[in-house]
Amino acid sequence: MSNGDPYVAPATLASVSAPATRAYDYAQVDVFAERPLEGNALAIFTDARGLSDNEMQALARETNLSETTFILPRTPDLEQERGVRVRIFLTTEEVPFAGHPTLGTASWLYWNHPTLRGAEQITLDLGVGPIPIRFTAPQPGERGVFGTMQQNDPVFGEIRNSREDRVALAAALNLSTDDLDPDLPAQVVSTGMAFCIVPLKSLEVAARLSISAQASRPYLDRIGAKFFHCITRAHENAIADWHARMQFDGGEDPATGSASGCTIAYLVHHGVVTSGQLTIIEQGIEMLRPSLIHVSASIENNSVTKVFVGGRTIPVASGRFFLP
Repeated sequence: MSNGDPYVAPATLASVSAPATRAYDYAQVDVFAERPLEGNALAIFTDARGLSDNEMQALARETNLSETTFILPRTPDLEQERGVRVRIFLTTEEVPFAGHPTLGTASWLYWNHPTLRGAEQITLDLGVGPIPIRFTAPQPGERGVFGTMQQNDPVFGEIRNSREDRVALAAALNLSTDDLDPDLPAQVVSTGMAFCIVPLKSLEVAARLSISAQASRPYLDRIGAKFFHCITRAHENAIADWHARMQFDGGEDPATGSASGCTIAYLVHHGVVTSGQLTIIEQGIEMLRPSLIHVSASIENNSVTKVFVGGRTIPVASGRFFLP
């Protein structure tokens, strides 16, 4: 140092003195990422016992990520029978299910759980019930771990394709009706969280998407959807087959696993993708947080089922919060 002062290393977490009686460890991972600092970031509180609902919500606001999860450990027998209890919070509210928090939290458990570490399958007990996640053992030198979740069977809402519907939809999206895909209708789909799947005409339309929260929220509330998930076909030279964006309340999600499950269910339901065909959705491109989401769904007995959503999770950070 130029002034001759000796360098003092920063204090470790263990030596930090804080006027607090409780400390909560957390980890941060990037989900649906091929490299660190891509995909969708997730904060995971690894043992949330003792936190109140209000404290969980406040911590989710503090992390300021799309979602934050809270693991609530219980006895090994109960976790084996019912899964690991996990709660998922947006910055504004708790939700019963979301895709990238499910995959990211299960991946942390794959690396760290005292009895489930390295397991081929880990089940999370979420607000929508048990969700199993299967893992592919990483190869030497491979970053992170690749996991695949099976989501609940989809529930399809009303198709909205009349002229009046398209005019109202375009206005809610801050687009014109000419920007919508002329051949595919918008439709609400849920595998645990309801999304309005909106096919757009082109990548050019997707690139200038700018949804107004004020204009979109009344429309979404009226049709019973939480968010829009706008899709179009990816560039012919891309790794992915489809390109997606999910803007919400003034922000944007770089990867949305729950919406991707709804999207593949929609595409198979409408005959755009073959039953059981592996499909890749890219998201987060415009945000410089590129994500790859691997999806498939099947038709059995004239119904869409076996909705799978997978991707890679990479650990990037860990830390500790101090609370009074």
